[in-house]
Amino acid sequence: MTKNVLILSSSPRRNGNSDTLCNEFMRGAQESGNRVEKIFLKDKHIAYCTGCSVCSMYGKPCPQKDDAAEIVAKMIAADVIVMGTPVYFYTMSAQMKALIDRCCARYLEIKDKEFYFIIAAAENSVPLMERTIDGFRGFLDCLEGAKECGTVYGVGAWHVGEINGMPSMNEAYEMGKGILSKT
Repeated sequence: MTKNVLILSSSPRRNGNSDTLCNEFMRGAQESGNRVEKIFLKDKHIAYCTGCSVCSMYGKPCPQKDDAAEIVAKMIAADVIVMGTPVYFYTMSAQMKALIDRCCARYLEIKDKEFYFIIAAAENSVPLMERTIDGFRGFLDCLEGAKECGTVYGVGAWHVGEINGMPSMNEAYEMGKGILSKT
């Protein structure tokens, strides 16, 4: 069954290490016949949540006029959501966190989704990267029927291009290629 795959790349560098891993995931998913859209968050204007409570207390759309509402709508429509981030100080990028926070108005509609996580870090320790993944898992804990399906740990890559040739490149490709086999 063909799936709608949404890739959210939060690297501040186009073709940075985490973005390159997202591209490999996308290549694999497309080769499997899925419909894939990648959003490069740096190209979007996503303001941080102001805590005004208009969405949570009054059930109204977020009053901020930026690109967050469009992206959240795409998250709701997707079957599979891939969240890619570079790791800064053992956590996700500010761009990704801002988007997660802006899901507040419609997070109850982001349900029954498959999630994949892609991270890239200079640190070469997968166990230390769990701090970043725990942040993603905290988001999933708030979503009904969210299913964590896989993580690509692009560790040991700091400078642009260092991820090329690393095993995580093939892992990202194979994970994207295999999403049809998940139920």
